[in-house]
Amino acid sequence: MEAVVKIAGLCLAASIVASLLRRSSPELGLLLAAAAALLGGTLLLDAAAELSALGDELTALTGLAPALFAPLWKVTAIALVSRIGAALCADAGQSALARVMDAAGAVCALGCAVPLLRAVVELISEWI
Repeated sequence: MEAVVKIAGLCLAASIVASLLRRSSPELGLLLAAAAALLGGTLLLDAAAELSALGDELTALTGLAPALFAPLWKVTAIALVSRIGAALCADAGQSALARVMDAAGAVCALGCAVPLLRAVVELISEWI
């Protein structure tokens, strides 16, 4: 909860300053938004560590191979990076690049999920 409040304050302050900067220097406004996004991401590292610990506990409890949980983390990271990157491209006025970023995120996420999909197919084929 504390991290969300800090990130919300950071994003609100950066948005106000970036909108003022865009009038005179759009490049600085975009740079400020990118820096705020990066700083906001670093504020989430503690929460990510807690989620990672939970993933390790779930892996131990279920007895499943850690390789089955790794694609979930990778896909989540890809989704976050591609969404933030696309938003920054859109803020810069490059909507076509934002759409390419969205598509790249989807393709890369599917690529990371291939091992998980193969494991599901193997499981189903064993039942048949």
